[in-house]
Amino acid sequence: MKKILTLNMGSTSSKFAVFEDDKQIFSRTLRHSQEELDPFDDPSEQFEWRRDLVLDALKEEGFPLNEFDAVCSRAGALTRMVSGTYNINDEAIDQASDPRKSGTAPHPLGIRIADAISKEVGIPAYFCDPVTTDELCDVARVSGFAPIERRSAFHALNQKAVARRTAKAIGKPYEELNLVGLHLGGGTSCVAHCKGMCIDICDCASEGAFSMDRPGTLSAADVIKWAYKNYDKASDAIKVVRRKGGVFSYLGITDFLEVCNRSRAGDAEAKLIYDAFVFQQCKDVGQMAAVMKFDVDAIFITGGIAFDAQIVEDIKDYVGKVAPVYVFPGEEEMQALAEAALRVLNGEEQAKEYVR
Repeated sequence: MKKILTLNMGSTSSKFAVFEDDKQIFSRTLRHSQEELDPFDDPSEQFEWRRDLVLDALKEEGFPLNEFDAVCSRAGALTRMVSGTYNINDEAIDQASDPRKSGTAPHPLGIRIADAISKEVGIPAYFCDPVTTDELCDVARVSGFAPIERRSAFHALNQKAVARRTAKAIGKPYEELNLVGLHLGGGTSCVAHCKGMCIDICDCASEGAFSMDRPGTLSAADVIKWAYKNYDKASDAIKVVRRKGGVFSYLGITDFLEVCNRSRAGDAEAKLIYDAFVFQQCKDVGQMAAVMKFDVDAIFITGGIAFDAQIVEDIKDYVGKVAPVYVFPGEEEMQALAEAALRVLNGEEQAKEYVR
């Protein structure tokens, strides 16, 4: 039996879990107040503080580091790469340690902590399916405006994990199936899984349906005019679009349960936004089915919003004729990380080397 530690560093939380093979036996989420975070100018400066929080908690719970067979972390915005489990090597650490190379999100802290644990006790350290997983087919990269290429950025970790669960439910290998995956959470993404490869995507940060605070596809001309009218710097306009778009821009809230409750209580504006959310998500499903010539074995719905039975039924009403719909509510990122490490430890998959 293999004991695996998984890590997921968020903007205001540090999550970690312990697995024996693929069974979770312990998990902890440490919430970080704004007062705790204020002393750090950048998330990259939080490494030692977050590392010590994780190590102290593991010690308190009676999990010696030398008992683990591997550690696997969620990664940040690394270079574009195909999906899979990767060794955390010096090149990955170099990029994760420099916010100019990996961005300002806190996720790279996880692979730095995993690397520190790996070096201390001599166990392998991995990351798996980062948001920059890129398996787009060539035609999907063409944007329609030559200076700009379409790029892949989506909920790859959860999409890939749930795609494998769907394949298991169907009884066929993931690599033999065509699936459309719809992730519904604070962010949303819709993906065409074609024979094990994510050949096209719609992600709310840049295109497709809107989410809680991101707008999805917008008219380029309208965005340019709006930005020039209201902002002196492009970065300020981008920040507003990416943090205050979507549902928030209409209703001032980012809790989709509240949207559902207000809609069902007779709030006309909330109902319009709810209906538009469902409408746009289903348009994305149709697009992803089309790029696979409507040869679709199944559609799966995942993410926190999938816990709401009514929205699942409303989506099925639109897309149920395309293919059977499987529902896996929630986000099982920790489980996905453990399973990725276990596949390597059991010889089912060979870990790849990260190259920037």
